[in-house]
Amino acid sequence: MKKQHFNISLLVLAMVFIWTSVSFAARIKDIASIGGVRDNQLIGYGVIVGLAGTGDDLAKNLYTAASLASIMNRQGVSMKDKTAALKADNIAAVMVTATLPPFAKNGSKIDVMVSSVGSAKSLQGGTLLMTLLRGADGEVYAVAQGAISLGGYSAGGAGGGVVKNHTRVGRIASGATVEKELVYNFDSKRVLMINLQQPDFTTATRMTSAINKALAFAEAKQLDAFSVRVKANDSFAGTLSELVYHIESLDVPVDTPAVVILNEKTGTVVMGENVRISTVAIAHGNLSIQIKEDMKVSQPLPFAPAPLAGRALAERAETVRAQAGRPPAPVTPAPGTTIVPGGQTVVTTQTTVGIAEEKKQLMLVPQTVTIFDVVRALNAIGVSPRDLITILQSIKAAGALQADIKII
Repeated sequence: MKKQHFNISLLVLAMVFIWTSVSFAARIKDIASIGGVRDNQLIGYGVIVGLAGTGDDLAKNLYTAASLASIMNRQGVSMKDKTAALKADNIAAVMVTATLPPFAKNGSKIDVMVSSVGSAKSLQGGTLLMTLLRGADGEVYAVAQGAISLGGYSAGGAGGGVVKNHTRVGRIASGATVEKELVYNFDSKRVLMINLQQPDFTTATRMTSAINKALAFAEAKQLDAFSVRVKANDSFAGTLSELVYHIESLDVPVDTPAVVILNEKTGTVVMGENVRISTVAIAHGNLSIQIKEDMKVSQPLPFAPAPLAGRALAERAETVRAQAGRPPAPVTPAPGTTIVPGGQTVVTTQTTVGIAEEKKQLMLVPQTVTIFDVVRALNAIGVSPRDLITILQSIKAAGALQADIKII
């Protein structure tokens, strides 16, 4: 019985060891790409029709009017010298973008994005007319056309309106047809490059070792922190596509540098797995000063004696000053004083100043070993994420943070 329990314990420990070793590994397919195999960007200029009065103002967007005239001319409707007379508000000029994936074949469908370049208020309900999509070399690789999906709406009148999501950008699912293929001489090669998405010497070395250990019919050689060169041996009878299949499924332990990402705009702090903090003492407190001003109104009581106003007030003042042997001078009410029958209303300003300072004690953050220890030590200080951004920068300046700080 004891032996059975001992065997079960060994099995559990073995499973835990396997799980921990795999959990820190990733497939080569997820962390690297094959050299020479890439997407290509396409772009084109088009026109959307069928809008419900939310299109471009042709008087202000002359290129939209010229585009409509050109389309009508191609359809056999002569628009010579009539561009200025166009008054349509149901069309819009747009830029159409798409991504051509590698190995795309003639006739395959790709998605396109449509973005307004004029004064259109909404592209809702519009249809994109046939638009040529060109690559960086100027060649046409796809043709787009179809109804636009916005995922939102806009409605309103002269006094206001309501808008959901962004109505000047839309998408056409499978809206473009590939007309020209990119040529890849892939299977004729015997050597391929594997490029890491995040260059790292340790990860590249581990990937080279994993390929050499798992595949007897291929030889991998690390070139630098970014690339690993894999060459198929003469004993390998398959194609390079089959070799990629065997390589992509291999697991490689990924090593990442110690990095702390700080986003001061949103107050976001992200720390990598290898972040460590040396022993450091931290005291953090905020000083806040609040100044508040209130306007107080002194209202006279009912039936209060009415003050002299206007000419009577001035004559009374001159009489008093003449009796005293002084030259006459006008008497005017104080600023903020309103003369009303029955009394006077006086407006006064009351200012309140408050000062609050947090009394934070000096806290000792011990040297940490794992990211869990870092989080636990920083949580013990009891600060907000925005305060944590300042604290981490101060720890880095003190040389106690073993990580690189990146502010985005």
